[in-house]
Amino acid sequence: MIDLPNQVRAAAERIGPYVRATPLDHSLALSQQTGAQVYLKLENQQHTGSFKVRGALSKLLALPAERRAAGVVTASSGNHGAAVAYGLRQLGLPGVIFVPEHAAPTKVAAIRRYGGEVRFHGVDGVDTELFARQYADQRGLAYISPYNDWDVVAGQGTIAIELLRDLPELDAVFIAVGGGGLVGGVAGYLKARAGRPVAVVGAQPANSAVMSASVTAGQILDMPSLPTLSDGTAGGIEPGALTFELCRALVDQYVLVSEDEIAGGIRLAIEAQHQLIEGAAGAALAAFLKTADQWRGRNVAIVLCGANISMDTLRAVLA
Repeated sequence: MIDLPNQVRAAAERIGPYVRATPLDHSLALSQQTGAQVYLKLENQQHTGSFKVRGALSKLLALPAERRAAGVVTASSGNHGAAVAYGLRQLGLPGVIFVPEHAAPTKVAAIRRYGGEVRFHGVDGVDTELFARQYADQRGLAYISPYNDWDVVAGQGTIAIELLRDLPELDAVFIAVGGGGLVGGVAGYLKARAGRPVAVVGAQPANSAVMSASVTAGQILDMPSLPTLSDGTAGGIEPGALTFELCRALVDQYVLVSEDEIAGGIRLAIEAQHQLIEGAAGAALAAFLKTADQWRGRNVAIVLCGANISMDTLRAVLA
């Protein structure tokens, strides 16, 4: 069995020169509103506007030099693709990034801004992932999964190191869940190294709650998703994904949130904290607000996982 906490430590050493140690800001507004002591982990201020750069660079730097020099392939609804493109640019490497046909134009533009070669395939994230993995295998290229890879999971887990450094008396953390790489990495480290019980709460949009439904069923489900503001967590899960077992074993509670609740989370971050966030971060904030009575008097962190929201979506949320 892999030693995930040590993998997270190793990932932190690899990616340190390339990523930001993002702030953990105390939210007076949310603390007063809920009676908890609420802190916001500002991954929306990370390079590329998303936590995903941690996992992408962790994987790129873990590859043997000759392997990554040949080029890499990945699949992404947007943020992971931008993160890989950023990593490729930093390291001077080639790569191809597949995105679903419905990927948000702003996120596709971000990938291209960092120099990534974008190709479209599929209508669901899991279809895109399976095609991209096959494309890489046929050409002998390294494939970088958005979540189904221990080096990627370990990279995302580096957030937990910073959380415990800045808030040793952490009681609970809220994290948006899609494929499970972020919540799996953070939970894997916290459960082993916090030195105290820390509740890990996974937030999912009710319109695309594949992981929570799969955990309930005891197996990865192939189920449709409806459109959601939390596009960064939307879509299916790759069959056999290692993150499924992490999510089943380590996530203490799943909270499903509506589109109105996600929109409310986005508005609250802007109004109360002056932080621009995307839908997935809004889902984590909404999940905390929905369960706030459970956390009165406790130290709670909410991971604001990204800031990449389109202007059209933002206008609709603020209208």
